[in-house]
Amino acid sequence: MIVKASAPAKINLTLHVTGQRPDGYHLLQSLVVFADIADQLTATSAPDLRLTVQGPFSTGVPTDGRNSILRAADMLRTLRGVSQGAAITLDKGLPHAAGIGSGSSDAAVALRLLAQLWDVALPTPDLPEVIALGADVPVCLRGPTPQLMTGIGEGLADSPALPDCALVLVNPRVDLPTAAVFKALAHKSNPPMEALPPGFDLDGFAAWLSRQRNDLQAPAETIAPQVAAALARLRRMPQVRWAGMSGSGATCVGLVRTMAEARLVARAIQVAEMGWWVAPGPMLAA
Repeated sequence: MIVKASAPAKINLTLHVTGQRPDGYHLLQSLVVFADIADQLTATSAPDLRLTVQGPFSTGVPTDGRNSILRAADMLRTLRGVSQGAAITLDKGLPHAAGIGSGSSDAAVALRLLAQLWDVALPTPDLPEVIALGADVPVCLRGPTPQLMTGIGEGLADSPALPDCALVLVNPRVDLPTAAVFKALAHKSNPPMEALPPGFDLDGFAAWLSRQRNDLQAPAETIAPQVAAALARLRRMPQVRWAGMSGSGATCVGLVRTMAEARLVARAIQVAEMGWWVAPGPMLAA
């Protein structure tokens, strides 16, 4: 039996840091969506657990117990009492340390694939063992339905319906470790996110996004000024209705109406900045 699935990029369209717990974890509010730009996972039965990584962003991805996929697999085997193994292949099409949760999305999709392969129940996102895999794993397990995320990532609710649109992801090929960006954050208690009402058209959605924030953008730009350059590129394109940074960066995202516009924007930016990673894709609704 062979099972396959895509692990889509997780995009924080907003990211408000509203406080910090005594244990050091930051309290967040975020609108999280997913783009049809993805890593690819394949799993088949095997006597033990093994991981092979290939693809344009495979360099530097561990294939031992440090990898989120293998940690997820070990957790599921322990939780469900599974003795079987699996041979897993990751085709790494998304950059890592990029603010788009590729490792967390890989772990969440691995849980889905292995639950199917081993014929066991899929853990729920609120399970402590899932949360322990990483703050973004629960929201990725709920995806690709857009989510309103609160707390340290464990508070999840389906977002009101969002308009059909497409996204352009732009990464200037700089790594931004999440811990370093949070450490550079000057203020840990910031105003909350504005409520997201239902029924937006694209213009209304873009206007709402323009009133929100990513509180990690300023510290990210301090560490990597290329983030500001990527945002400026996106904002100069007339098709882009809104642009912001995702997560802790350095990936920036532009909101456009259609995939035709997304491809046009992506081509123009890629020609101007040949060393950057640029990818267009539809925003997933479910």
